[in-house]
Amino acid sequence: MVADCDGPKKSDASLLEHSYDFSALRNPKSIIIGYDPWTTGESSLAILVSCQSIGKAYSSRPLFRDISFGIEEREQIGLIGPNGSGKSTLLKILAGLVEPDDGAVVSRKRLRVAVLSQNEAFSTESTVEQIVRDAATEVQFENHEREASIDSTLAAVGFPDRQAIAGSLSGGWRKRLAIACALVRRPELLLLDEPTNHLDLEGVIWLEALLKAASFSFLLVSHDRAFLEAVTNRIVELNPVYPQGFLSVKGNYSQFLEAKEGQVEAQVNLQQALASKVRREIAWLQRGARARQTKARGRIQEAGKLIDQLAEVKQRNSLTSPIEIGFDASGRKTKELLSAKAIGKSIGGRLLFGDLSFVLSPGIKLGVVGRNGSGKTTLLKVIADQLVLDSGSVKRADSLKIVWFDQDRQQLDQAKSLKESLCPSGDTVTYRGRNLHVTSWAKRFLFRPDQLNMPISYLSGGEQARILIANLMLKSADILILDEPTNDLDIPSLEVLEESLEDFPGAVVLVTHDRLMLDLVSTHVLALHGDGRAEFFSNYEQCERALANLTPAELSKPQRLEKQDNRPAKDKAKLSTAQTRELAAMPDKIEKLESAIKALQDDMNKPNIATNYAKLEELMQQQQATQRELDQLFSRWEELESRR
Repeated sequence: MVADCDGPKKSDASLLEHSYDFSALRNPKSIIIGYDPWTTGESSLAILVSCQSIGKAYSSRPLFRDISFGIEEREQIGLIGPNGSGKSTLLKILAGLVEPDDGAVVSRKRLRVAVLSQNEAFSTESTVEQIVRDAATEVQFENHEREASIDSTLAAVGFPDRQAIAGSLSGGWRKRLAIACALVRRPELLLLDEPTNHLDLEGVIWLEALLKAASFSFLLVSHDRAFLEAVTNRIVELNPVYPQGFLSVKGNYSQFLEAKEGQVEAQVNLQQALASKVRREIAWLQRGARARQTKARGRIQEAGKLIDQLAEVKQRNSLTSPIEIGFDASGRKTKELLSAKAIGKSIGGRLLFGDLSFVLSPGIKLGVVGRNGSGKTTLLKVIADQLVLDSGSVKRADSLKIVWFDQDRQQLDQAKSLKESLCPSGDTVTYRGRNLHVTSWAKRFLFRPDQLNMPISYLSGGEQARILIANLMLKSADILILDEPTNDLDIPSLEVLEESLEDFPGAVVLVTHDRLMLDLVSTHVLALHGDGRAEFFSNYEQCERALANLTPAELSKPQRLEKQDNRPAKDKAKLSTAQTRELAAMPDKIEKLESAIKALQDDMNKPNIATNYAKLEELMQQQQATQRELDQLFSRWEELESRR
């Protein structure tokens, strides 16, 4: 049930304790799960929506139960959790699109709520402006307000052509169009389900800036850790590992991780304390007949409760096990697995990349970035020998083994069962020379035995991604190609995937908009501009700064991936007197620019500015220009420091 209310009400079922205290080990109910402003009554901000003891189950499998939390004005909440924990379902319940099985959702009267779903259906024949206008008509605006909202929204989203037909848009621009349809409603609460999916890195950074400057509250479901770190001031994790089914922490993602570490450690300590006490009680119960005659019935009942509590805590702690990922390398010792020399490829008369040279050797982890349509997937197909080049040549080692992770899930037959998808023939798979029963193999990827006969069309996107990873692990590879492997994967799975890619002894080519994964995994980053130009960088952070600063005329010709400057320091160019003075003056310049950026951000966060789209756009442009100047200064500083 979704109801309106004039103000916040309290329910005994929704009361959580204020502050953290992980020392209470005698009773699992006494462990503090998190601070929630709805439940304390101490917050001065208005409550927009409150969940009161809600629960939801599909078939016989419960997603969550007895969940109570609220959303305040100006809260920016990240909702995370394992695949299948019910994040999207909870978002739909908050939006009033799905009814909870138990409990109620209470919202403020006349609250304007907008929803960004994972997939939006637009008329392919309508223009961008018409679709946004139709979305605006669903809200009661005065005519002048509606027109102002349409104009400011289209300007903020940055559509180059408002009359473009929706059917001609790329996936990234369709996502921006869906975001525009939500923003044009001028919501007080915006609910976003995986908003970064289908956006390229430029789009993710744009959305990040938009949400950081937002004056409305929002709750977003996302597995993008860098995105969560940048835009949230509260994290809620749905996870049955916690006694109350969720953990709510005020702060960004890194602050959440600190609190979670304390919570998990407390639960481990609780299990150890309960186990010790249960052992003492069992020993007491097993004493001789004379002792048993004097035992208090209450103590016997208390021992039974302790045993039940221990079993419950053990069950929760067992849910923290991550999936097991480990890719099988061929063990080839060849120095060069693949060598590309001056390669070029055009699509539809447009040059995507030209005169591009690189070498993939064992241990190379090449991250590929670029706007949607810049040629990333085309390059992957060239590497995999699925496309014919227009120019240049690619030399591959004999019997080269390439394994491909497909972002579109085209390798999966949706009609097949989970068992057939994991093990096409028989009941066993062979992994690294060992035969494993399909049930054991499925458990490595957190699938239950009762799911084996289920059609994979019934599984979530994250679960289907785990099937693809399982199939990749059965293939011996020299080169792993991963095209957006992070889509739909939960955060624990992402962390395990990163570790396995770092440990893989062969070469990896990785396309992803997950900036943290790019930084952690990549030994080199290749940026494709989509107009023939390409450039190599040592990490994503360096790539992002350079792409923000360099004009086409300033971009140098592509480097060869295998070339490095191994000259002794004495042989490299030293700084001139003028360059030494320039370097000495840089710290003060950097400090001034950083202060200017902070001042502009503070101005954008002011309520009177955040609702003035024209002024906000002006300040954003000033901030971006100042940031570009700062990035140029940092690049120059790194250059001079490396030469000093």
